[in-house]
Amino acid sequence: MLARARRPHSRTLGSSVASRAYSSPLTRGARAGYDHTIKFWEAPSGICIKSLNHPESQVNKLEISPDKTHIAAAGNPSLRIFDIATGTATSYEGHTNNVTAVGYHRDGKWFFTGSEDGTIKIWDVRAPGCQREYESSCPFNSVALHPNQAELISGDRDGNIRVWDLKQNACSAELVPDGNKAIRCVSVAHDATLLAAANDQGSVFVWRLGSQQDASNPKSDDRSTKFEPLQKLQAHSTYITKCLLSPDCKRLATTSSDHSVKIWDTANNFREEKTLSGHQRWVWDAVFSADSAYLVTASSDQTARLWDVAQGETIRHYTGHHKAVICVALHDRPAGEPS
Repeated sequence: MLARARRPHSRTLGSSVASRAYSSPLTRGARAGYDHTIKFWEAPSGICIKSLNHPESQVNKLEISPDKTHIAAAGNPSLRIFDIATGTATSYEGHTNNVTAVGYHRDGKWFFTGSEDGTIKIWDVRAPGCQREYESSCPFNSVALHPNQAELISGDRDGNIRVWDLKQNACSAELVPDGNKAIRCVSVAHDATLLAAANDQGSVFVWRLGSQQDASNPKSDDRSTKFEPLQKLQAHSTYITKCLLSPDCKRLATTSSDHSVKIWDTANNFREEKTLSGHQRWVWDAVFSADSAYLVTASSDQTARLWDVAQGETIRHYTGHHKAVICVALHDRPAGEPS
């Protein structure tokens, strides 16, 4: 593995355990895709309780705000934030191509977007217009916010993983794990110990994360992320669409065009723990529950599924879309905590 750092320019299938785990009225889940609708489900029953229209385009990504009152929907080329209760939407214009990533700061006051137009933008929910922008020479496929809330980590179509330091307002490091093979997804562990990245050749690369002081300014309190290569997995024989570290950092999930979801044990040298089978077409997205016991997935087979990770079984099968479902969001933490 090459790593270098430099400064570049539904139907209910039944589970009383799951019903108890998801009985909280605070739980919100949503799914969307190519039929231009966002559907919210009631977790215990799997019944759709609300549907919002997104007429401009397909929905590429969803993210629920930390206070659970709004949902961000990334489209082509704009982003819309909906008030979940009223359905009213605010549009954020500025990208010129598919918006492929969206995420909130933990306090919900600002959010970021990444796009195939080669830019990452920072937006303040309290003010109009883009507040800050980072440019690249190639499309972004994935962007994640480091738990320190001060760095964004991106993966792009040219195979680069870049760290964007929000304090220094610059790119601080770059990793190139496998030449020019496109990075499809990046995921940072909630405890900031691991970074996982997947490419379109079925490989997943994992680094152990640490921090280091700026050698040019030893008196500064600012510290940047450093990377130690840890593992390379040939997780799938074909295209990986998503990699995701669980909130408890014990598992890594990967989704693929091979219709499967695989679960990897991070404590045992990333041994394959389970293959979750059931989707009939590409699996595009996945999100863990807060306790890491459940996983929700989205597929081109027009459905989403809720899985019991330990058992490797589907316990909810969400239907209702008439085109591919390509993104899901779940926020079952107390309000104010990031999803």
